[in-house]
Amino acid sequence: MKKKKNIIIATAIVLLLVVSLVLSKSNKPKNVELFAKVKQGEFNILVNVTGELEAMNSENIMAPTELRSENIRLYQVKIQDLIAEGTYVDSGQYVATLDRTEITTKLREAEDELEKRRASFTKDQLDTSINLRSLRDQLVNSKYDREEKQITLEQSKFEPPATIRQAQISLDKSNRAYDASQNDYKLKVRQAEATMKESTINLNRQIRRRDEILAVMGKFTISAPKRGMVIYYKEWDGQRRKVGSTISPWEPNVATLPDLSVMKSKTYVSEIDISKVKKGQKVKVGIDAFPEKKFTGIITQVSNVGEQLPNTDSKVFEVILKVNEYDAILRPYMTTSNAIIIDTFKNVKYIPIETLHSQDSIPFVYTKSGAKQIVILGEMNETDVIIEKGLKEGEVVHLAIPEKPESYSWEGEELKAEIKARAAKKKKDQLKSSQTAPMPMAQPQMIKK
Repeated sequence: MKKKKNIIIATAIVLLLVVSLVLSKSNKPKNVELFAKVKQGEFNILVNVTGELEAMNSENIMAPTELRSENIRLYQVKIQDLIAEGTYVDSGQYVATLDRTEITTKLREAEDELEKRRASFTKDQLDTSINLRSLRDQLVNSKYDREEKQITLEQSKFEPPATIRQAQISLDKSNRAYDASQNDYKLKVRQAEATMKESTINLNRQIRRRDEILAVMGKFTISAPKRGMVIYYKEWDGQRRKVGSTISPWEPNVATLPDLSVMKSKTYVSEIDISKVKKGQKVKVGIDAFPEKKFTGIITQVSNVGEQLPNTDSKVFEVILKVNEYDAILRPYMTTSNAIIIDTFKNVKYIPIETLHSQDSIPFVYTKSGAKQIVILGEMNETDVIIEKGLKEGEVVHLAIPEKPESYSWEGEELKAEIKARAAKKKKDQLKSSQTAPMPMAQPQMIKK
């Protein structure tokens, strides 16, 4: 009985092992082979870059331009309040308020200086009046003294000659003193006029300064110049102005009112690709926030000078493209995916780059029919490559190295000679180009004394 029980247990174990072995074989993953067909049609060489939407035309909402005037000279003013970005406003509607702390200090200084100028003006008036009155008294006294000397001379005509001579001398002195007093008075009048003129100019200048500060303070509440949607102004470093941002007289923009009917995308192209980009090239434009929307554009501006953006090491060139279509969803600062069409080939065959392989600089593909097909390549973009010779439209090729690649036979051996000839010509052209390139100018040697 015990022996029979052991046989049953052993049989059950064997059955479990067989079942587990079968299940493990059935669950073993099979190799999944991926294929691609040779396509024929239009082929584009693209440069893909990311951009940012802006309005082609816009009107700036600005702080007072008088901030840098001689009478004010405020070099930094902060934004104290600013309405929400994207708000629609009418002409004359409130947009922002600037901090008045510094200009209030300027106003107090101007008013204090104005009081000083008024006191100085009054003092000059009093001094001038006192001085001229004293001079007039002296002039009157000189006149009386001259008349007295004249009478004395007339009364001495019966006196001895010496007495007459003495009276004449006294009259002459009196005449000279009177003439001198007249001249002094005229000079003092002119001097007083000049003093009062200068004092008046200084007083009026200070009044104008005070009035200009008051007028500018009234402009610290900023209104919209026309109807539109408020978009915060972007500074040179890419930061948008907001409450607390500082405005300088040389960049007084607070916000903008963009014309959303015509949009542009500002993008930056690397120094490697910039030689391919030209004004007038067509662009495929996508909006990252709305991937289902597709637009077209055209390059309108290509910068000739490279720049280095913050937090980057490579140099880039600014490129502006105009969006051809209008759509109400387009808003400033939306991110765009721009595909710049560098060149277009009509009715050519092409395959994915992943299907290509190479051996001894000979490109080939694995076909589904079991061949290592040698191919002659044309231009390529980021995803595909043109096939000039070796494949037909609709042929199927492997996207990766297939199983047992050694079993695939070579086809298209006759294309090897043409591939090598093209490579040799390309090398020769490159060598010729390098030899004909202008030599760099020699740097002048410094003469050591």
